Amino acid sequence: MGASPGDDQDGSGGPGADAVLADAGTTEAGDAAKPAAARAGGRGRLPGLDGIRGVAALFVLVHHCRLLAFPGYPADTGPGWLSWLIYGHFAVVVFIVLSGFSLAVSPARSGWRLGGVRRFARRRAWRILPPYWAALVFSLVVAWTLVPQPGEGVPTAKSVLVYGLLLHDVLGAPSPNGAFWSIAVEAQLYLVFPLLLLVLRRAGAFVMLAAVTAVVVAVGLLASVSHPVSLLLRLTPQFAALFAAGVVAAGVLAAGERVRRFPWHRVAALACVPVLALVVARGPVWTVEHYYWVDLALGPAVALLLAGVATGRPAALVRLLDTRPVRSLGSFSYTLYLVHAPIVVAIHRLVVAPHVPGGVPAFLVTLAVAGPVSLVAARSFAAVFELPFQRHRGWPALREAMRGRLSRARAALRPAPERP
Repeated sequence: MGASPGDDQDGSGGPGADAVLADAGTTEAGDAAKPAAARAGGRGRLPGLDGIRGVAALFVLVHHCRLLAFPGYPADTGPGWLSWLIYGHFAVVVFIVLSGFSLAVSPARSGWRLGGVRRFARRRAWRILPPYWAALVFSLVVAWTLVPQPGEGVPTAKSVLVYGLLLHDVLGAPSPNGAFWSIAVEAQLYLVFPLLLLVLRRAGAFVMLAAVTAVVVAVGLLASVSHPVSLLLRLTPQFAALFAAGVVAAGVLAAGERVRRFPWHRVAALACVPVLALVVARGPVWTVEHYYWVDLALGPAVALLLAGVATGRPAALVRLLDTRPVRSLGSFSYTLYLVHAPIVVAIHRLVVAPHVPGGVPAFLVTLAVAGPVSLVAARSFAAVFELPFQRHRGWPALREAMRGRLSRARAALRPAPERP
């Protein structure tokens, strides 16, 4: 599964990066949910978005613990009370819609203008690639020295090249990390983001979203009768429509007061109910086989929910998502997604499986051990490879910050002068 990078105000954020910045105090409910500094300052973080990202990343981690404890996916071989954990794929739906939403906030407030394709591409690469490449090295080391990913051979030189260039959804190679697949998809969506804004600016949000969705639906319908078209399914084209829905939903923040006060969260709930009812009724095997269409049905509900949370409603949910622990989890959710899979697999295969019975005991022990280890490892990893790239926008600023930290460390180690 994949986590979507957090995105900053100018549309340059990436998986797990800073939360979006936007005007504070757009509604009474939003005011109640926002920190006082944001309400008073005019601009501040949109409360709740980092929290959504963090919860989704944690759900993917728990999902992978469940898959290892109950083999047979997509068949549900576990107890009914754990059945909901089999649908980790839906966290990716959330990530993709949230990515489009976050990237589009600043353009939506600027007449849907990007502010330069080259600048956008440079800042996307700066935000996404350093932690991704570091996690790739980590995953390769684990796969080569401890245990490869389930169902995969030992990574090869081709794996290094293909995964290093983010081409793994196009070219096949043994995977060093089963969670990497959606990062390639997300990178490809960044390539079309400027085009989506151009169409939206010239033809309107409805035309842009309808055009993208029409292409995606056509691919889905033709894939069963055309082999060349079926090859496009490797790129999970339905995510393009989800990404576009997120872009359109961001326009709520630039709309008038009446639009921002609309109960988007209630409409989101209504849109979600039939999709969830279908999933429950048909079960996981059918749902996994039809993820293409289920994703398309679920995407609008997620986009509507994001519009609601971004405008401060429901206030209770926004407050929960903006609590310090949940917000902190969201701040390194990209890294958590990137590094958790090798950790979970290694702990389950080398520590849990040889000593703990399969099923519920294996799941609970794997989660109890791999969960905290993954969180601590991800936070430490992020401190080196992710958070510095959030805070500093280029090599000069990053080098200056590193020099400052080194100087302070040397000063702290220097013995204090003796008093006369």
